[in-house]
Amino acid sequence: MTFKNAVYTHGHHESVLRSHRWRTVENSAAYLLPHLRPGMSLLDVGCGPGTITAELAALVAPGTVTAVEVTEDALALARAEAERRGLSNIEFAVADVHALDLPDDAFDVVHAHQVLQHVGDPVQALREMRRVCAPGGVVAVRDSDYAAFTWFPRPPELDEWLSLYQRVARANGGEPDAGRRLLSWAHQAGFSDVTASASAWCFATPEDRDWWGGMWAERILKSDMAGQALASGVATEDDLRRISRGWLAWAAERDGWLSILHGELICRP
Repeated sequence: MTFKNAVYTHGHHESVLRSHRWRTVENSAAYLLPHLRPGMSLLDVGCGPGTITAELAALVAPGTVTAVEVTEDALALARAEAERRGLSNIEFAVADVHALDLPDDAFDVVHAHQVLQHVGDPVQALREMRRVCAPGGVVAVRDSDYAAFTWFPRPPELDEWLSLYQRVARANGGEPDAGRRLLSWAHQAGFSDVTASASAWCFATPEDRDWWGGMWAERILKSDMAGQALASGVATEDDLRRISRGWLAWAAERDGWLSILHGELICRP
């Protein structure tokens, strides 16, 4: 059986990696912390540039972390982060979450951050994560929910950005409003013992607004999403430049505030 992979909407432009490298266990996986202990084996699905992976590896040492990505090029980013931090308890593998080439019951913790929104079949992905999780272990997933993003003030360019992002992501086979669907997907995947929660990122200080707004002002022009929007004809270069200026204008607002909601699950096989 084969499974259709979605096209990764963001790509790996430096503006995207700038956002992903900001992520830590504290700001992106705090819900998982009570379930971690030294000596555990952990699988990190879709490890990205590896900042969360590296912190998880430090927390479970002398246990091991297996970090997987869909391509060797993507995996190289996490390898470089592990080398930079001098970590030796991380193994790396190219893998498809729909059909993991890993044994049953192999890991105490199976973790995925911002992954299920980008895969072609999130229910099958969760089934595979459940299969490789050991009895008594946990599967932990966290995904944002784009329709639940909220901000003030509301320049029309940011509404245009959200609509464009959702359209491009769905054309790529993903589900950008994944956060609210995680519980449903877990039930469909066969989990019955599920603890659901939510948490948010908030950008409201001048420094945070400048970082987030500036990142998206560049990202809407230079990331893979920009190329996909132009190639499919859903946006023009003028549209993207207008949205970019909108992000900078929002960032400059003294009262500017933005919140990003995430759904989270702790699932027990």
